[in-house]
Amino acid sequence: QVQLVESGGGLVQAGASLSLSCAASGIISSIVYMGWYRQAPGKQRELVARITSGGRTNYADSAKGRFTISRDNAKNTVNLQMNSLKPEDTAVYYCYVERIGTDYWGKGTLVTVSS
Repeated sequence: QVQLVESGGGLVQAGASLSLSCAASGIISSIVYMGWYRQAPGKQRELVARITSGGRTNYADSAKGRFTISRDNAKNTVNLQMNSLKPEDTAVYYCYVERIGTDYWGKGTLVTVSS
């Protein structure tokens, strides 16, 4: 089992920046992807960004150029730096990891961007 604890959500104004962090614990060997999904009210959960242990990244089109994902393999943490936030970024952000074909999820942290 992998446990994930997120931090860093909150309420910000449009144009502001926010950083999310997630720490993984438990059976953390062989984790391939670490990343972030989000789910806005009434919408499906969607990938925001993910990163491999080797540093390869994938971003949603909506995140490209504004968000940066980073990972510390030694500390088993993944961070999401979000800049130029927009009201449409408002969502619950979930940390996730993929380990040997199984996805593990955090409880989520709410990000609210006011206009």
